[in-house]
Amino acid sequence: MVEKDLKNIFRDFESKASLFTDKGVLQSAFIPENVLHRDSELQQVAGILGTCLRGERPSNLFIYGKTGTGKTVTTKILINQLTRVAQKSGRKIQLLYLNCKLKKIADTEYRLIAQLGRELGKEIPITGLPTDEVYKQFYASVDAEPQTLILVLDEIDQLIKKTGDGVLYNLTRMNEELTRARVSIVGISNDLTFTNNLDPRAKSSLSEEEVVFPPYNAIQLQDILRDRASLAFKSGVLGEGVIEKCAAYAAREHGDARRALELLRVAAEIAERNNELLVMTSHIDLAEKKMEDQGVMDLVKTQPRQFQVSLYSILLLSSKKKDGVFTGEVYELYKQLCEKIHLPPLTQRRVSDIIAELDMMGIVNAKVLSKGRYGRTREIHLSIPLSTSEKVKHALSEYLCI
Repeated sequence: MVEKDLKNIFRDFESKASLFTDKGVLQSAFIPENVLHRDSELQQVAGILGTCLRGERPSNLFIYGKTGTGKTVTTKILINQLTRVAQKSGRKIQLLYLNCKLKKIADTEYRLIAQLGRELGKEIPITGLPTDEVYKQFYASVDAEPQTLILVLDEIDQLIKKTGDGVLYNLTRMNEELTRARVSIVGISNDLTFTNNLDPRAKSSLSEEEVVFPPYNAIQLQDILRDRASLAFKSGVLGEGVIEKCAAYAAREHGDARRALELLRVAAEIAERNNELLVMTSHIDLAEKKMEDQGVMDLVKTQPRQFQVSLYSILLLSSKKKDGVFTGEVYELYKQLCEKIHLPPLTQRRVSDIIAELDMMGIVNAKVLSKGRYGRTREIHLSIPLSTSEKVKHALSEYLCI
């Protein structure tokens, strides 16, 4: 009986009609032909980068904005268009794009420069060379012919956190080493303040221009969703109010168009799996809950064990106290748990830093309180729903073997 069921387990998928015509249109990797509600930003970025068509080196450019505000997609569209125009005019313009959040590509200075060299066709080993030699080979590959190289570093703040600002300083000084080619850097970041902590020499070398992408409002998000939905779905499968509710949820989350599109896709997938022919607002609620739980779980899974133990301590204490917990009691429980799983404990100051990171991630709300001559502490409350916190607590218990 089991064997028969397994043989036929995918049979319904062949015959069942899909609600989608092209699901990929709603996924983050999709690059549209145009970007709605970004005319001003398109003009600013094009005005800065387009100077290379006159034989000039464009200024270094930093693009800021919250997640899902169109920074990356706008940059990719413009640079693709720029390279097409350059080909027609006979100018050599080359694009290198790297997402600095990717592991094993931009987590050390060596790996980043080696990857850039490989993108230009240089055979550079993953390890084994002095870093100076890797830079030398990368510079030589750039300078092999007269060209303008536009180096796009997405999530550039993550690069600085991993490697320090030395790599950025070296890249911004490249033009002093080159005789035939010229390099311009385009940095993309969600953090508007990250350059404040750069070494003054690195900051001075950047000489950057800045373009800030503001969050989308609910009406703009509706336009984006309708535009993509017309390509993604069969006619008539979206119920009344679905687009509006998706946009309202995403507008609440800093105007994140990427989240709005993902929410619509997940809602449709839920409807499809339930054999329903219409995506309703109730499916948006289910998708929101699913994405919130999964987002927190994915975030927690990727963190170091010290981070996980700190969060587990907060979750355990919060399940017993309804009026908030304090840094000191979190640290005492944290030390006990570290001893239990044979993990060297961090200092209380470092655990306090981790609590601040949890606050930035939206997992907790940590309010700093002054206790006069006794110093300061944080009053910590969970920012995630009870159902999600219980799932995270259970998962951490398994990961940490507690």
